Amino acid sequence: MVGKSLSRGRFDLRLLFAILLMLATTATAVAERRVALVIAEDDYRLVRPLANPVNDGEAMEAALKKLGFEVVLETNRDLRRMRRALDDFREDAKGADVALVYFSGHGFEISGDNRLLPVDADASSLDQLEKTSLPLEEVRDAVAATAKVGLIVLDACRSDPFTGGSGDGRGATSLIKDLVDKIKPGLGRVGKAENILFAFSAAPGETAADGTGANSPFTVALTKYLGTDGLEIRSVLTLVQQEVYDLSRGKQLPYVESGLPKLFFASAAKEQLPERERLLLAMADVTPEMRGAVERVASDADMPLAPLYGALISSDTSHLSGESLDAKLREAADAFVKVRGEMKTLAADDPQVTELRRQAEEQLALGAFDGARVILAKAADVDNVSRQALKANFVSRTLSEAATRFLSGGAARATLDYATAIKDYETVLALYGEAGQTSLSLEQADRQSRTLEELGILYTTIGKTDAAGRAFAALVANLEQRARQETDPSVKRDLAIGHIKFANIKMAQGDLPASLQNYEAARDMLQGLTTNVPDKKDWLGDLAMAHDKIGNVLATQGDVGAAAQAYRQSLSIKQQLADAEPNSVYLLRDLTITYDEIGGLARTAGQLDGAQTAFEESLRIRLALAQNNPDDPRHQRAVSVSYTRIGDVLRERGDAGGALDAYNKSQIIAEALVRRDSNDTDLKRDLSVGYAKIGNAYGDQKDWPLALEAYQQALATARDLAASDPGNTDWQRDLSVCLEKIAGVFDAQGDIAGALQNYQDSLVIADRLANLDPGNSDWQRDLSITFEEIGLLETKQRHYEGSKKAFEASLAIRQRLALSDPDNAIWQFDLVQAYINYAYVAKNPKAVLSQALDLTLELDRTGKLAPRDKPTIKYLRGLLAKLKAAKK
Repeated sequence: MVGKSLSRGRFDLRLLFAILLMLATTATAVAERRVALVIAEDDYRLVRPLANPVNDGEAMEAALKKLGFEVVLETNRDLRRMRRALDDFREDAKGADVALVYFSGHGFEISGDNRLLPVDADASSLDQLEKTSLPLEEVRDAVAATAKVGLIVLDACRSDPFTGGSGDGRGATSLIKDLVDKIKPGLGRVGKAENILFAFSAAPGETAADGTGANSPFTVALTKYLGTDGLEIRSVLTLVQQEVYDLSRGKQLPYVESGLPKLFFASAAKEQLPERERLLLAMADVTPEMRGAVERVASDADMPLAPLYGALISSDTSHLSGESLDAKLREAADAFVKVRGEMKTLAADDPQVTELRRQAEEQLALGAFDGARVILAKAADVDNVSRQALKANFVSRTLSEAATRFLSGGAARATLDYATAIKDYETVLALYGEAGQTSLSLEQADRQSRTLEELGILYTTIGKTDAAGRAFAALVANLEQRARQETDPSVKRDLAIGHIKFANIKMAQGDLPASLQNYEAARDMLQGLTTNVPDKKDWLGDLAMAHDKIGNVLATQGDVGAAAQAYRQSLSIKQQLADAEPNSVYLLRDLTITYDEIGGLARTAGQLDGAQTAFEESLRIRLALAQNNPDDPRHQRAVSVSYTRIGDVLRERGDAGGALDAYNKSQIIAEALVRRDSNDTDLKRDLSVGYAKIGNAYGDQKDWPLALEAYQQALATARDLAASDPGNTDWQRDLSVCLEKIAGVFDAQGDIAGALQNYQDSLVIADRLANLDPGNSDWQRDLSITFEEIGLLETKQRHYEGSKKAFEASLAIRQRLALSDPDNAIWQFDLVQAYINYAYVAKNPKAVLSQALDLTLELDRTGKLAPRDKPTIKYLRGLLAKLKAAKK
């Protein structure tokens, strides 16, 4: 509701305050009469009383008087006196230029009719409620009869007045059940009326908070920004709206219905707005999808909205998919929660430093990251000046400055300002170096370790793996020293995690032995820790992760058996944890990841029964998660992925019909996700890949028309993605693959010319990618395959010159690849195929086929020839025999 109402609410609020601030400026104050009636009701007798409306009325009275209004304030009036106040207002203010009525109290809707509650409202029955409440139409009539321009401001959508009584018996009488559907807390929409603007404190059908302080959030924002000097008028409205939205953590959004003309007035800004106000203005332009993501992540992290909006707005997230955006927001939320916790617990000897840190914490909660860092810089300067001037307290002041710089780095981290965070954390390490390792308390030593960890994470994030490796190596050394000196087992656990993080870098750098060594070191430590401290469930999760990491390395090294064993050990631990907490979404999701790892490994090894069983178990868990969390697209996407993997296994088993059924189930979900978020490029790519897989299944059944239709759908989506970002090489490659899929169907249908044209179109893309990065072996192999297919089609058309050129190009690439890695069995057999194809156009086909046979026999001798490829030996011997016979 909030996202849908946002843009209209912002537009109409601008009109409201355009009127108010217009009246506040010198240029418009020429003999213009402005009148206001302020009604505030909180001392309700028969429905739930409120705490703040009278305070709100008094605050609005003061604000309006400053803007030149004649104001009448009425508080805690019954229905008779409310009507009399309206009659007096109509009579006394008649002929005014602008009339404003402000009401603060309970408001509700009865079957589309908006009503305001006086203090004597009786909710014992629907008839009594209608008789003892004031229709909003009466207020409208009074304002319309009074002035040319009217404004009705209602802070009246208060929380349900009919929710039971308080201790002194002033609560509402329970309503009869059959009236509940007719009576709704909050106000309904009001149709536009000429020259009148209606402003609600909450969206139609929604309730507004009374507030925990002296005033409601709506009135706080109204009075805060109403008379701000130097603000462009539309910005004033946006500030009010976003302030309420932020302070309520997305639960309340002011909204108006307007019949006023568009009025835009501005006065020159005297100086740049404060950071908080600039953030509020920028928040108004955030898309509903991003707004929903911020609200969800903030709720999960139990944190204010503004810091996440600050991180979102200050970093470039326009290119991110929905899932990537969610990950970035969760990264920012995690950093904010960490630095907020540090600020609350970190003590300083100097009261001035303590106060500055407190002020920085307040700024951080408002999303004013720059302001927080400026204040923290002042605190650091206090310590720096003192430590330089007084050598006696050099160490303590150095450590205090290090702590403040650590907080500053956390603030930068929370706004995703990686460069600034890195600079702050490097300063922290330098300061600890100046103080000396022996000077550190346990708390300070822990902060030093966490600084190294944060640096490693940040360097990894920005792609500086060498620097990340140095940071994590230093972290491991730091924690090894601490583990020898400290008895706390959590230090050894941190050391194990340090080994894992260091191993991750080594894995990324291709150093598999080093990564395996560190993963195994972590596993051994965690096995000992979980044996000695069995109640630490988080540590068991860490142990499962270590097994997973070991499995990944072993799988990459081709040791399928050992990898499978590591995954099974991980699965056993994760199942134990999930059984203990069956409602934990995180643990269940983690369990599905390991099932997928096991399934993928089994599929690679040709164990299709085991692969299908693992993938189906993962699907079972994901279906339950999706059913329990229907609004979380991540669970829906995970279900789609599971169906796709099952389809892949069924297709390999020759069950094209079963594969097609699984692919279609996956595609129904993918299509729904794209409809839900049409800007998410990852989801669009899923859609394209899904169509291609459906095409594959139809192709297995030789149903070429349906295969072609599916491939063309895949191609249409791939074209859109590739056109939207020509620099995205993955999307360009997808486009090339789709073109070749269609070419394959054309070939099967006998349309050689159409097939050749698609391969030629694909060749343009494949050639460009291969030239872009000659070291990318996948792209080089793709190019060789495209040349091969073109050569085969040219041969079918008896265009031997064209086929010779294509086969020679394919052969040259495959020779280079095979020479670069003699142990790569796939590349070696690719070369065999290239020799066979080239033999058709070679001057000496016998020599070429002999090379192919020798290479195939060598692959067979060394155990590198796949079983499905063994018939190639007989085939080549047959070809050579025919050539020999032909010569005779």
